[in-house]
Amino acid sequence: MALAAHAPIRVALIDDDSGLLAVLDRRFMALRWQREVFAYSPEPEQLASLRLHALLVNPALTGLDYLGRTARALPGLALLVCSGPVPVAHRVRGLREGADDWITKPCHPEELVARLQAVLRRRQAGAAPSEDAIRVAGELAIRPDRFDAYAGDRSAGLSRREYELLYQLAAAEGRVLEREEIYQRVWGYTMARGDRSVDVFVRKLRQKLERASPAWRYVHTHFGVGYRFAAEPVAGGAIASEPAAAAGPAEPPAEPPSLITLGS
Repeated sequence: MALAAHAPIRVALIDDDSGLLAVLDRRFMALRWQREVFAYSPEPEQLASLRLHALLVNPALTGLDYLGRTARALPGLALLVCSGPVPVAHRVRGLREGADDWITKPCHPEELVARLQAVLRRRQAGAAPSEDAIRVAGELAIRPDRFDAYAGDRSAGLSRREYELLYQLAAAEGRVLEREEIYQRVWGYTMARGDRSVDVFVRKLRQKLERASPAWRYVHTHFGVGYRFAAEPVAGGAIASEPAAAAGPAEPPAEPPSLITLGS
């Protein structure tokens, strides 16, 4: 899961253990994390509206089926279980249903927080592309050192969010990314139902890429699913020998440190 460096971690807890909640409250405050507490099983739509990074669940309140439903509905959400002693079969089922970790009470709050942090790090590492390499596709060079894309020596003039969107799509290497997954990676939390931010930013990104590289198309829609990145020449059009004028005049360094070429 992508974590915005400037944004606080948001965690929801489904538990009625007042002692544990009080201790975690103090620890979260020290970390400047934000938290919500539920004594019932909130629906995925309610959780999505909170823009959470992680959910801590006591299955004594929710049942094991809740883990699977939540994991399927919110695949970008880190999901941890904290429960009293239960049979091994219950823990195995919970992990197979989609829980990232399971910790048994009584547990030390520091260990619980450390496990939360470990899960968030793993998800971040899995979502974040390597940022030491330039990605090249068609006429386009995606430059992590400039947070921009170039056609030849001309900048597409991307905003930081547009750049992050482009980089995540390109890093998927031709795989279709669902809107929810894109939102999780770029915005850093789960997408609320009805949120059209991904579509709006894809439209802006396409406009800038088409101005910079009009003979190619890069971001493709898969209706009802999401978006895919692939460099494809415009049908019936000749590939321009000179790149089109773009938003910014900046020139990239002559010798980039490393290069990744993406297939069309």
